[in-house]
Amino acid sequence: MSKLKVIFVHPDGTEQQVDTEQNVTVLQLAHELGLEMEGACEGNMACSTCHIVVDKKDFDRLPEACEDEEEMLDLAVGLTATSRLGCQVLLTDELDGIRLFLPKTTRNMMGF
Repeated sequence: MSKLKVIFVHPDGTEQQVDTEQNVTVLQLAHELGLEMEGACEGNMACSTCHIVVDKKDFDRLPEACEDEEEMLDLAVGLTATSRLGCQVLLTDELDGIRLFLPKTTRNMMGF
């Protein structure tokens, strides 16, 4: 299985290019790398703490978000038209070279 490239853009604008295996979520990869992505619900799509912003050039390569993901995204700070939950973005060959922006802040609404 070939590796694919993912580019994370940190809130300060620095870019971090990494190679990863296929079929891991953005949240799993972020945790493996020690990136600032909480994932309070552990990838169960019950929070918005793994909110990412997908580069506009890459957004159409993603499968459409389901209704449950859209509802969780409504809780995200800094929501954009290309926002997604990192737990729902499965990295596959089709997404090689994807550019993802990490938000400056997140809001943990778990338990409210």
